[in-house]
Amino acid sequence: MNRKHWVDIECEINGKRYPFTISPALSLMELLRDEGLTSVKQGCGVGECGACTVLIDGVATDSCLYLAVWADGKRIRTAEGEVKNGRLSQVQQAYVDAGAVQCGFCTPGLVMATTALLAKHPSRPLTHEEIRRGLAGNLCRCTGYQMVIRAVKACCDN
Repeated sequence: MNRKHWVDIECEINGKRYPFTISPALSLMELLRDEGLTSVKQGCGVGECGACTVLIDGVATDSCLYLAVWADGKRIRTAEGEVKNGRLSQVQQAYVDAGAVQCGFCTPGLVMATTALLAKHPSRPLTHEEIRRGLAGNLCRCTGYQMVIRAVKACCDN
Protein backbone atom coordinates (compact mmCIF):
# COMPACT_ATOMS: atom_id res chain seq x y z
CA MET A 1 0.00 0.00 0.00
CA ASN A 2 1.36 3.42 -0.97
CA ARG A 3 1.75 5.48 2.19
CA LYS A 4 3.27 8.47 0.41
CA HIS A 5 0.33 10.76 1.16
CA TRP A 6 -0.54 9.47 4.63
CA VAL A 7 -0.98 11.98 7.43
CA ASP A 8 0.22 12.10 11.04
CA ILE A 9 -2.41 13.03 13.59
CA GLU A 10 -2.78 12.89 17.35
CA CYS A 11 -6.03 12.79 19.25
CA GLU A 12 -7.40 11.87 22.64
CA ILE A 13 -9.60 8.79 22.77
CA ASN A 14 -11.39 8.04 26.02
CA GLY A 15 -8.94 10.15 27.99
CA LYS A 16 -5.69 8.86 26.47
CA ARG A 17 -3.59 10.55 23.75
CA TYR A 18 -2.77 8.53 20.63
CA PRO A 19 -0.57 9.27 17.61
CA PHE A 20 -1.60 7.81 14.25
CA THR A 21 -0.26 7.75 10.71
CA ILE A 22 -3.32 7.32 8.53
CA SER A 23 -4.70 7.51 5.04
CA PRO A 24 -6.56 10.79 4.51
CA ALA A 25 -9.54 8.74 3.26
CA LEU A 26 -9.94 6.78 6.53
CA SER A 27 -13.14 7.49 8.46
CA LEU A 28 -13.02 8.00 12.20
CA MET A 29 -15.29 4.97 12.57
CA GLU A 30 -12.74 2.80 10.75
CA LEU A 31 -9.88 4.16 12.85
CA LEU A 32 -11.73 3.54 16.12
CA ARG A 33 -12.76 0.02 15.13
CA ASP A 34 -9.18 -0.72 13.99
CA GLU A 35 -8.12 0.29 17.52
CA GLY A 36 -10.50 -2.29 19.01
CA LEU A 37 -13.30 0.07 20.00
CA THR A 38 -16.08 -2.20 18.82
CA SER A 39 -18.90 -0.21 20.43
CA VAL A 40 -18.62 2.00 17.35
CA LYS A 41 -20.77 0.08 14.88
CA GLN A 42 -20.90 0.30 11.11
CA GLY A 43 -24.57 0.49 10.29
CA CYS A 44 -25.62 2.44 7.23
CA GLY A 45 -22.27 4.13 6.47
CA VAL A 46 -24.04 7.32 5.35
CA GLY A 47 -24.91 9.04 8.63
CA GLU A 48 -28.54 7.95 8.80
CA CYS A 49 -28.65 5.36 11.60
CA GLY A 50 -26.44 6.69 14.41
CA ALA A 51 -24.89 3.31 15.25
CA CYS A 52 -21.44 4.89 14.93
CA THR A 53 -22.19 7.91 17.16
CA VAL A 54 -19.26 9.12 19.26
CA LEU A 55 -18.64 12.37 21.09
CA ILE A 56 -16.09 14.69 19.52
CA ASP A 57 -15.28 17.52 21.90
CA GLY A 58 -18.63 16.75 23.54
CA VAL A 59 -20.72 16.84 20.35
CA ALA A 60 -22.55 13.71 19.17
CA THR A 61 -21.12 12.90 15.73
CA ASP A 62 -21.63 10.15 13.17
CA SER A 63 -18.09 8.78 12.96
CA CYS A 64 -18.78 7.11 9.60
CA LEU A 65 -19.01 10.56 7.99
CA TYR A 66 -16.15 12.14 9.94
CA LEU A 67 -12.70 11.73 8.42
CA ALA A 68 -10.08 10.58 10.89
CA VAL A 69 -7.74 13.40 9.81
CA TRP A 70 -10.31 15.88 11.17
CA ALA A 71 -9.85 14.30 14.60
CA ASP A 72 -6.35 15.77 14.94
CA GLY A 73 -6.23 17.54 18.29
CA LYS A 74 -9.79 16.49 19.22
CA ARG A 75 -11.18 14.67 22.27
CA ILE A 76 -13.15 11.58 21.28
CA ARG A 77 -15.33 9.52 23.60
CA THR A 78 -16.84 6.14 22.82
CA ALA A 79 -19.13 3.94 24.90
CA GLU A 80 -16.07 2.06 26.17
CA GLY A 81 -14.79 5.31 27.65
CA GLU A 82 -17.97 5.84 29.64
CA VAL A 83 -17.17 2.90 31.92
CA LYS A 84 -15.13 4.09 34.93
CA ASN A 85 -13.44 1.69 37.35
CA GLY A 86 -15.52 -1.17 35.97
CA ARG A 87 -18.80 0.70 36.58
CA LEU A 88 -21.24 1.72 33.88
CA SER A 89 -22.00 5.41 33.48
CA GLN A 90 -25.33 6.74 34.73
CA VAL A 91 -26.67 6.66 31.16
CA GLN A 92 -25.44 3.11 30.48
CA GLN A 93 -26.93 1.87 33.76
CA ALA A 94 -30.24 3.61 33.02
CA TYR A 95 -30.40 1.81 29.65
CA VAL A 96 -29.82 -1.52 31.37
CA ASP A 97 -32.35 -0.79 34.12
CA ALA A 98 -35.02 0.33 31.64
CA GLY A 99 -34.50 -2.70 29.39
CA ALA A 100 -33.47 -0.40 26.54
CA VAL A 101 -30.54 -2.55 25.46
CA GLN A 102 -32.43 -5.00 23.21
CA CYS A 103 -29.98 -6.60 20.72
CA GLY A 104 -27.33 -4.02 21.58
CA PHE A 105 -26.26 -3.00 18.06
CA CYS A 106 -27.61 0.56 18.26
CA THR A 107 -27.22 0.92 22.03
CA PRO A 108 -23.70 2.40 22.15
CA GLY A 109 -24.65 5.11 19.65
CA LEU A 110 -27.86 5.85 21.55
CA VAL A 111 -25.91 6.01 24.83
CA MET A 112 -23.47 8.51 23.37
CA ALA A 113 -26.27 10.61 21.84
CA THR A 114 -28.07 10.55 25.20
CA THR A 115 -24.88 11.58 27.01
CA ALA A 116 -24.50 14.59 24.69
CA LEU A 117 -28.20 15.46 25.00
CA LEU A 118 -28.09 15.43 28.79
CA ALA A 119 -24.91 17.52 28.80
CA LYS A 120 -26.76 20.20 26.79
CA HIS A 121 -29.54 20.32 29.41
CA PRO A 122 -27.86 19.61 32.76
CA SER A 123 -30.24 21.49 35.03
CA ARG A 124 -33.70 20.39 33.97
CA PRO A 125 -35.70 17.33 33.00
CA LEU A 126 -36.32 16.83 29.31
CA THR A 127 -39.78 16.46 27.84
CA HIS A 128 -40.79 13.42 25.80
CA GLU A 129 -40.61 15.54 22.63
CA GLU A 130 -37.15 16.97 23.49
CA ILE A 131 -35.84 13.44 23.98
CA ARG A 132 -37.35 12.28 20.69
CA ARG A 133 -35.80 15.23 18.82
CA GLY A 134 -32.47 14.81 20.61
CA LEU A 135 -32.19 11.15 19.61
CA ALA A 136 -33.76 11.49 16.14
CA GLY A 137 -30.49 10.60 14.39
CA ASN A 138 -30.33 7.19 16.05
CA LEU A 139 -32.38 4.33 14.65
CA CYS A 140 -33.30 1.11 16.41
CA ARG A 141 -35.04 -1.82 14.74
CA CYS A 142 -35.74 -3.72 17.97
CA THR A 143 -37.83 -1.30 19.99
CA GLY A 144 -40.55 1.30 19.81
CA TYR A 145 -38.18 3.62 21.68
CA GLN A 146 -40.37 3.67 24.82
CA MET A 147 -37.69 1.98 26.93
CA VAL A 148 -35.03 4.31 25.51
CA ILE A 149 -37.13 7.35 26.45
CA ARG A 150 -37.72 5.80 29.88
CA ALA A 151 -33.94 5.44 30.33
CA VAL A 152 -33.29 9.07 29.37
CA LYS A 153 -36.06 10.28 31.71
CA ALA A 154 -34.54 8.22 34.53
CA CYS A 155 -31.25 10.07 34.02
CA CYS A 156 -33.10 13.39 34.25
CA ASP A 157 -34.71 12.34 37.53
CA ASN A 158 -31.36 11.62 39.20
